[in-house]
Amino acid sequence: MDTTQLLKGVLDLAVLAVVDGEDGYGYDIVRRLRDGGLTEVGDASVYGTLRRLYSAGALTSYVVPSESGPHRKYYGITPTGRAQLKQQRDAWALFSDTVTGILQHREAVTA
Repeated sequence: MDTTQLLKGVLDLAVLAVVDGEDGYGYDIVRRLRDGGLTEVGDASVYGTLRRLYSAGALTSYVVPSESGPHRKYYGITPTGRAQLKQQRDAWALFSDTVTGILQHREAVTA
């Protein structure tokens, strides 16, 4: 199954969940998403999502100096982002349960 479209639909949710656990800079967030199993996520998609969530007020940002390279822009979640995360988690749980129910019913009918 091509998961590209599924990933597009849940990338905001996944990014907010990762940043809710701990602030992070762009590549760190990409790495955490991939380590969490979203191996197909693209750097550009995540950076675009970070910019969009920041513009919408769901994320805040701050710069941390680095001795080993350029300064890093860190992202943290805002109260607006936490509210969005809760709403999207609830919606995902309902959607996932619904699809699972449909799939299990189909398996029971064909068995």
